Amino acid sequence: MSDAVQKMRLDRLLANMGYGSRKDIQALVKHSRITLDGVAVSDADMHVAVSADLSARLRVAGAALDPPPGFIVMLHKPLGVTCSHKEAGPLVYDLLPNRWRARKPAISTVGRLDKETSGLLLMTDDGALLHRIIAPKSNVTKRYRATLARPLRGDEAHTLAAGTLMLDGESKPLLPAEMQIVADPAASEPVVEVTLSEGRYHQVRRMFAALGNHVTALHRISIGALTLPDDLDAGTFCSLSPDQTSAIFQ
Repeated sequence: MSDAVQKMRLDRLLANMGYGSRKDIQALVKHSRITLDGVAVSDADMHVAVSADLSARLRVAGAALDPPPGFIVMLHKPLGVTCSHKEAGPLVYDLLPNRWRARKPAISTVGRLDKETSGLLLMTDDGALLHRIIAPKSNVTKRYRATLARPLRGDEAHTLAAGTLMLDGESKPLLPAEMQIVADPAASEPVVEVTLSEGRYHQVRRMFAALGNHVTALHRISIGALTLPDDLDAGTFCSLSPDQTSAIFQ
């Protein structure tokens, strides 16, 4: 996320954030429905600094401003929703306020979780930040909790750590991954946590298939040192502070 503070005309900023056309913003100003630092704004064309604290300072129709441009949010993705703009059925974007669909620049997911995977999903309008997170050179790790269909053999953690496991249809072995047992490995449905440093298509499901097992439930717990809070309910989201954003790269 850039440290530079940009200034924008208020009507353009709010229009880009989905609050309506510039004419709509001018009407809100005319009726004293926009305040800055507790004082009604008198000019829709005034310039404001687009900083992280703007949401705390600017109110529109009595409500705090949505996260300003350059933001990142953490969503607790529930099961049954898709990380797509176009596919049929419930989408992760349906969990955001309706006006966010009109934002410019548009909001995108940082990578994807498949429809049957829940957990931590990042979303941002900052293209540079998105690419920094997903770039292989950033080496951002991701941790998942997986429930398996069959008991563990006992050699899975060693095989994953060796960096020699091949996925079906690929010619390059997986990078080393860490596996920890959460529940009884001899249980009929053992639970493990896996930490990856790459993000191949359906990687966790495919790697356990390559080990002769099957993932019945999958939940992403963390990205880097950023962990999904226990009090963030499925289907809800929160904005990340600069410190939380930095934790992604730790």
